[in-house]
Amino acid sequence: MMDWFGWHGPMGMGGLYMLLLLALVVLAVVVLMRWMLGSTEDPRRQRRTPLDILEERYASGEIGRAEYEEKRRDLGG
Repeated sequence: MMDWFGWHGPMGMGGLYMLLLLALVVLAVVVLMRWMLGSTEDPRRQRRTPLDILEERYASGEIGRAEYEEKRRDLGG
C-alpha cells in the first residue's frame, strides 16, 4: 500500500536530496573561485584618477580645450 512518501518511503527521496546537495556544493565552489580570483574587470576602470575623468570630459565635449588645459595644469598632469 502507498504511504505518505510514495512507494519507497522517506528513503525514496534520497536521490533528490543528493542532487540538491551536489548543486549546493557546485554553487559553493563557483562562489569561492570568483571570490578568490577577484573581479575580471579592467583595474584601470575601477580606479579612475581625476586626470582620467578630466580627459573623458574633454573627449566627450563637455568642456573646451582652454578649460581642459587649465584644469590639467591644476592637477599637475
